[in-house]
Amino acid sequence: MSVLHRNRPDADPLTGKPASFGIHRYLQGSSNLFEENRLLKFAVLGLFGITAVLGAVVYSADQNRRTVVVPFASGGDLYVTGSKPSADYLRAMTRNIVALAGTYSAYSADTQFQALLGIAHPSAFNGLRDSFNAILDELGDNPTLSIATYIRPDQPVTFSDHDIVVPVEKVRVIGGVIRKFRGNLHIRFIIDNGRFWLTGLTEENFDAELR
Repeated sequence: MSVLHRNRPDADPLTGKPASFGIHRYLQGSSNLFEENRLLKFAVLGLFGITAVLGAVVYSADQNRRTVVVPFASGGDLYVTGSKPSADYLRAMTRNIVALAGTYSAYSADTQFQALLGIAHPSAFNGLRDSFNAILDELGDNPTLSIATYIRPDQPVTFSDHDIVVPVEKVRVIGGVIRKFRGNLHIRFIIDNGRFWLTGLTEENFDAELR
Protein backbone atom coordinates (compact mmCIF):
# COMPACT_ATOMS: atom_id res chain seq x y z
CA MET A 1 0.00 0.00 0.00
CA SER A 2 2.75 2.42 0.88
CA VAL A 3 4.49 1.78 -2.47
CA LEU A 4 1.33 2.45 -4.43
CA HIS A 5 0.81 5.59 -2.40
CA ARG A 6 4.26 6.93 -3.28
CA ASN A 7 3.77 6.21 -7.02
CA ARG A 8 0.53 8.18 -7.35
CA PRO A 9 0.69 11.20 -9.68
CA ASP A 10 -0.34 13.57 -6.91
CA ALA A 11 2.26 12.30 -4.52
CA ASP A 12 4.40 14.98 -2.88
CA PRO A 13 7.85 14.93 -4.57
CA LEU A 14 9.45 16.01 -1.31
CA THR A 15 8.12 12.97 0.56
CA GLY A 16 11.00 11.06 1.95
CA LYS A 17 13.50 13.78 0.98
CA PRO A 18 15.61 15.72 3.46
CA ALA A 19 14.54 19.26 4.36
CA SER A 20 17.48 20.76 2.51
CA PHE A 21 16.24 19.25 -0.74
CA GLY A 22 13.24 21.61 -0.90
CA ILE A 23 15.43 24.64 -0.23
CA HIS A 24 17.83 23.50 -2.94
CA ARG A 25 15.00 23.11 -5.48
CA TYR A 26 13.63 26.54 -4.58
CA LEU A 27 17.02 28.22 -4.97
CA GLN A 28 17.63 26.40 -8.25
CA GLY A 29 14.24 27.49 -9.64
CA SER A 30 14.82 31.08 -8.53
CA SER A 31 18.25 31.06 -10.15
CA ASN A 32 16.79 29.80 -13.44
CA LEU A 33 14.07 32.43 -13.33
CA PHE A 34 16.65 35.14 -12.65
CA GLU A 35 18.74 33.99 -15.62
CA GLU A 36 15.68 34.02 -17.88
CA ASN A 37 14.76 37.54 -16.77
CA ARG A 38 18.32 38.72 -17.33
CA LEU A 39 18.38 37.25 -20.85
CA LEU A 40 15.05 38.93 -21.56
CA LYS A 41 16.45 42.28 -20.40
CA PHE A 42 19.51 41.82 -22.60
CA ALA A 43 17.26 41.04 -25.57
CA VAL A 44 15.14 44.16 -24.97
CA LEU A 45 18.24 46.35 -24.57
CA GLY A 46 19.72 44.84 -27.72
CA LEU A 47 16.58 45.60 -29.73
CA PHE A 48 16.53 49.13 -28.34
CA GLY A 49 20.19 49.62 -29.30
CA ILE A 50 19.61 48.33 -32.84
CA THR A 51 16.61 50.62 -33.22
CA ALA A 52 18.64 53.62 -32.02
CA VAL A 53 21.50 52.84 -34.41
CA LEU A 54 19.14 52.42 -37.37
CA GLY A 55 17.42 55.68 -36.48
CA ALA A 56 20.77 57.49 -36.36
CA VAL A 57 21.77 56.03 -39.73
CA VAL A 58 18.49 57.10 -41.34
CA TYR A 59 18.79 60.60 -39.84
CA SER A 60 22.41 60.94 -41.00
CA ALA A 61 21.53 59.76 -44.50
CA ASP A 62 18.69 62.29 -44.66
CA GLN A 63 20.97 65.13 -43.53
CA ASN A 64 23.69 64.21 -46.03
CA ARG A 65 21.31 63.68 -48.92
CA ARG A 66 22.07 65.99 -51.83
CA THR A 67 19.06 67.82 -53.20
CA VAL A 68 19.54 69.40 -56.60
CA VAL A 69 17.47 72.57 -56.91
CA VAL A 70 17.14 73.73 -60.50
CA PRO A 71 16.08 77.38 -60.88
CA PHE A 72 13.22 78.32 -63.15
CA ALA A 73 14.10 78.17 -66.85
CA SER A 74 17.39 76.41 -66.08
CA GLY A 75 18.41 72.96 -67.17
CA GLY A 76 21.17 70.40 -66.73
CA ASP A 77 22.85 69.09 -63.61
CA LEU A 78 23.41 72.05 -61.30
CA TYR A 79 25.32 70.82 -58.26
CA VAL A 80 28.54 71.10 -56.30
CA THR A 81 30.23 67.99 -54.94
CA GLY A 82 32.76 68.96 -52.27
CA SER A 83 34.78 71.67 -54.02
CA LYS A 84 33.99 70.51 -57.55
CA PRO A 85 31.11 72.24 -59.37
CA SER A 86 29.46 70.59 -62.32
CA ALA A 87 30.05 72.04 -65.78
CA ASP A 88 26.36 73.00 -66.05
CA TYR A 89 26.58 74.81 -62.70
CA LEU A 90 29.56 76.87 -63.87
CA ARG A 91 27.84 77.74 -67.13
CA ALA A 92 24.71 78.86 -65.25
CA MET A 93 26.75 80.99 -62.84
CA THR A 94 28.63 82.51 -65.78
CA ARG A 95 25.42 83.56 -67.52
CA ASN A 96 24.01 85.05 -64.31
CA ILE A 97 27.17 87.01 -63.50
CA VAL A 98 27.49 88.38 -67.02
CA ALA A 99 23.84 89.47 -66.94
CA LEU A 100 24.12 91.15 -63.52
CA ALA A 101 27.53 92.76 -64.02
CA GLY A 102 27.31 93.58 -67.71
CA THR A 103 23.78 94.71 -68.47
CA TYR A 104 22.48 97.62 -66.39
CA SER A 105 21.23 101.17 -66.31
CA ALA A 106 21.02 103.93 -63.73
CA TYR A 107 17.75 102.42 -62.51
CA SER A 108 18.83 98.78 -62.13
CA ALA A 109 22.56 98.86 -61.39
CA ASP A 110 22.44 99.23 -57.61
CA THR A 111 20.09 96.26 -57.14
CA GLN A 112 22.13 94.08 -59.50
CA PHE A 113 25.43 94.98 -57.87
CA GLN A 114 24.00 94.22 -54.43
CA ALA A 115 23.07 90.76 -55.72
CA LEU A 116 26.66 90.23 -56.87
CA LEU A 117 28.02 91.41 -53.52
CA GLY A 118 25.83 88.72 -51.98
CA ILE A 119 28.12 86.08 -53.48
CA ALA A 120 31.36 88.03 -52.97
CA HIS A 121 33.93 86.24 -50.84
CA PRO A 122 34.75 88.18 -47.64
CA SER A 123 38.37 88.54 -48.77
CA ALA A 124 37.26 90.25 -52.00
CA PHE A 125 34.17 92.08 -50.77
CA ASN A 126 35.73 95.53 -50.31
CA GLY A 127 37.47 95.51 -53.68
CA LEU A 128 34.33 94.47 -55.56
CA ARG A 129 32.23 97.01 -53.68
CA ASP A 130 34.64 99.80 -54.62
CA SER A 131 34.50 98.78 -58.29
CA PHE A 132 30.72 98.76 -58.29
CA ASN A 133 30.56 102.09 -56.48
CA ALA A 134 32.76 103.64 -59.19
CA ILE A 135 30.24 102.49 -61.82
CA LEU A 136 27.36 103.86 -59.74
CA ASP A 137 29.13 107.23 -59.54
CA GLU A 138 29.50 107.26 -63.33
CA LEU A 139 25.82 106.44 -63.73
CA GLY A 140 24.96 109.23 -61.31
CA ASP A 141 26.84 111.69 -63.50
CA ASN A 142 25.32 110.24 -66.68
CA PRO A 143 21.74 109.08 -65.97
CA THR A 144 21.13 108.27 -69.65
CA LEU A 145 24.01 105.80 -69.69
CA SER A 146 23.11 102.15 -70.18
CA ILE A 147 25.23 99.08 -70.84
CA ALA A 148 24.32 95.76 -72.45
CA THR A 149 26.76 92.85 -72.52
CA TYR A 150 26.38 89.64 -74.52
CA ILE A 151 28.40 86.43 -74.50
CA ARG A 152 29.91 86.00 -77.93
CA PRO A 153 28.74 82.77 -79.59
CA ASP A 154 31.73 82.68 -81.95
CA GLN A 155 34.31 82.42 -79.15
CA PRO A 156 34.64 79.70 -76.49
CA VAL A 157 34.27 80.38 -72.79
CA THR A 158 37.24 78.92 -70.91
CA PHE A 159 36.94 77.40 -67.44
CA SER A 160 39.57 76.44 -64.89
CA ASP A 161 39.47 75.62 -61.17
CA HIS A 162 39.28 79.28 -60.14
CA ASP A 163 38.85 81.32 -63.34
CA ILE A 164 36.26 81.82 -66.05
CA VAL A 165 37.19 83.89 -69.09
CA VAL A 166 34.14 84.98 -71.10
CA PRO A 167 34.48 86.61 -74.55
CA VAL A 168 31.79 89.29 -74.65
CA GLU A 169 30.46 92.13 -76.75
CA LYS A 170 29.59 95.26 -74.82
CA VAL A 171 27.16 97.89 -76.14
CA ARG A 172 27.38 101.32 -74.49
CA VAL A 173 24.58 103.81 -75.03
CA ILE A 174 24.70 107.38 -73.73
CA GLY A 175 22.72 110.33 -75.02
CA GLY A 176 21.64 108.37 -78.08
CA VAL A 177 25.26 107.57 -79.04
CA ILE A 178 25.99 103.86 -79.39
CA ARG A 179 29.45 102.33 -79.15
CA LYS A 180 30.37 98.66 -79.22
CA PHE A 181 33.37 97.00 -77.61
CA ARG A 182 34.74 93.49 -77.60
CA GLY A 183 36.91 91.88 -74.98
CA ASN A 184 36.92 89.39 -72.12
CA LEU A 185 35.11 89.39 -68.79
CA HIS A 186 37.38 87.63 -66.32
CA ILE A 187 35.50 85.99 -63.45
CA ARG A 188 37.52 84.71 -60.50
CA PHE A 189 35.90 82.40 -57.96
CA ILE A 190 36.41 79.74 -55.31
CA ILE A 191 34.20 76.93 -54.04
CA ASP A 192 34.09 76.84 -50.23
CA ASN A 193 31.83 74.46 -48.28
CA GLY A 194 29.90 73.68 -51.44
CA ARG A 195 29.21 77.36 -52.17
CA PHE A 196 30.27 79.51 -55.10
CA TRP A 197 32.13 82.68 -54.04
CA LEU A 198 33.05 85.52 -56.37
CA THR A 199 36.63 86.74 -55.77
CA GLY A 200 37.25 88.97 -58.76
CA LEU A 201 35.55 90.54 -61.77
CA THR A 202 37.55 92.47 -64.36
CA GLU A 203 37.30 93.52 -67.98
CA GLU A 204 40.32 92.66 -70.10
CA ASN A 205 41.51 93.46 -73.61
CA PHE A 206 38.52 95.64 -74.53
CA ASP A 207 38.78 97.48 -77.81
CA ALA A 208 36.23 99.48 -79.76
CA GLU A 209 34.66 97.35 -82.46
CA LEU A 210 35.85 98.29 -85.92
CA ARG A 211 33.07 99.10 -88.37
